[in-house]
Amino acid sequence: MTIDPAALVAMSAVEATGRMAAGEFSATDYAQALLQRIEQVDPQVQAWAHLDRAHVLAQAEGADERHALGEPDAALFGIPVGVKDIIDTADLPTENGTVLHAGRQPHDDAYVVRALRAAGALLMGKTVTTELATYAPGKTRNPHDPRHTPGGSSSGSAAAVAAGMVPLAIGTQTNGSVLRPASFCGVIGFKPSAGLIPRSGVLTQSPPLDAIGVFGRQVEDVALLAQVLAGHDVADPATRLRATPPLLRTASSDPALPPTLAWVATPFWERMAPDARAAFEELRSLLEGRIAPFELPASAADAIGWHKLVMEADLAGSFAAEYERGREQLSASLRAQIERGRQVTAVDYRRAIARVPVLNEAFDTVFDSFDAIVTPAALGTAPEGLEATGDPIMCTLWTFLGLPCISLPLLHGANGLPIGVQLVGRLGDDARLLRTARWLTRAVQQACA
Repeated sequence: MTIDPAALVAMSAVEATGRMAAGEFSATDYAQALLQRIEQVDPQVQAWAHLDRAHVLAQAEGADERHALGEPDAALFGIPVGVKDIIDTADLPTENGTVLHAGRQPHDDAYVVRALRAAGALLMGKTVTTELATYAPGKTRNPHDPRHTPGGSSSGSAAAVAAGMVPLAIGTQTNGSVLRPASFCGVIGFKPSAGLIPRSGVLTQSPPLDAIGVFGRQVEDVALLAQVLAGHDVADPATRLRATPPLLRTASSDPALPPTLAWVATPFWERMAPDARAAFEELRSLLEGRIAPFELPASAADAIGWHKLVMEADLAGSFAAEYERGREQLSASLRAQIERGRQVTAVDYRRAIARVPVLNEAFDTVFDSFDAIVTPAALGTAPEGLEATGDPIMCTLWTFLGLPCISLPLLHGANGLPIGVQLVGRLGDDARLLRTARWLTRAVQQACA
């Protein structure tokens, strides 16, 4: 290896795959450096549910052999990626964070795993999820301070990227399960528009709400991964046949004009931690002239209740078998959600679902005037304690509407832990959101230099 392992660990995915393709180091070199990093830090962080060192190296050696034979290098050539343990993998167990599924070995890959392999990525392993991707925590700790939660439910994916164990990871979000752990762990978390990335082969919680999300340390990296995963799959009716949006190219470009941003405190601003409120006020001052306050429609606050109704009704249906045969092995919080969900009427469910297009139409007026909404990704820094994963309420509205969202690690609390700045974009305009995210990141970095 001609490059120091620490430099490889710190490298962005876009840079690493380009330099491997150019022959500066091999996929095996890169995988070995990351495996060494895992050995150093994972005993404390505990981000992995399943990791097979020999399997990782075999994939890397295969990539190097294909490269040596002159085969074209794909978009993620040689990049190890962590995959949340609710996403099916034919060569590793997928146990969904519950003892009820212990030892479960899928026969097929999920769509996103097939897309990873086709793009030349290495499957590093399966990252820890909370119980059935709901609220009961797994074993993962926050890499910045192991006394604090990493968030959930994509706990292991966010923590693995934050700790330098992989440059990229995949998670899922039904409420705040990508954006919140990204904020708590100080990495970029991107949840694309509903229907952009197929969910087939992924544990179903709530079909109207479930989404695939991605983690990285650079905006360009999450743009690349999301672009690779985007597509159409007949097994997921939320997707449709369309050209893949040029996420990486757009995200890597400069906007023709400096973006304008809408500041949305949300109805929950008073619940924000004081240091987080102060940090966002500083951000607004820094962006003076490019940011203006925007009042949410009065009905937006009601979306929290509609989201809960839909999610819990769907949990009751999706996990009916687990509840019937093993309810005593489910957490009290999940049992309560299922039991409430069993009481939801079809009329109330359909009424809640019908609010989504109405609210999205109301938000179109925002995006006619602004490039993106700025709002907190969480109520503050990662809470101390490992009994819970933090409140997802700052993400709930946007998840309910299926809007693209990204959390950027631009702020810090009084305790030094990260605070994510959430940007929200127009439905389907993911590329513009990513470009705005890159612009905002650079604007803050330059102002703080």
